[in-house]
Amino acid sequence: MITKEDKQLIEKAKALVDAKDIRGGAIKEVGCVLVTEKGKMFSGVSLDLVCGIGFCAEHTAISQMITQTDETHIKTIVATNKEEAIPPCGRCRELMNILDAKNMDTMVIIADDKKVKLRELLPFAWEVE
Repeated sequence: MITKEDKQLIEKAKALVDAKDIRGGAIKEVGCVLVTEKGKMFSGVSLDLVCGIGFCAEHTAISQMITQTDETHIKTIVATNKEEAIPPCGRCRELMNILDAKNMDTMVIIADDKKVKLRELLPFAWEVE
C-alpha cells in the first residue's frame, strides 16, 4: 500500500524531471529519490547519451548515497518520468542486489499506486559472494 510518505517521494522524483535534448542525447527524462535505512534521502536524474555512456536516475541516486555515506541498504526507492512512477530496469535491480543483500527487501515504488519488494522484481538475482 502506498503511504503518504511514498506519495511525497513520488512527487520529489517527478520534480527532478526536466527532460532536455542535448548534443549527445537527452538528460533528466527520469528522476529518482531513495531513502536509506538510516533515513537519509538522495536523488538523481537519468542521462541517456550516445555510445551507451549514460546511466539511469537510480544509478545517480545510489552513487550519491555511496559518495556521501557509508550506507548501502536502501529502505525505499522510486523513479518517475514526468507523469508517473516507473519500475527500475534490470540493470538497476541488479545494482541494488549486488550492492547489499538486504536490498532484496527494499521497497520499490513501481507505480503511483503500487510498491513491491525488490525480490519480487528480481526472482532470479545473481548470488554474489
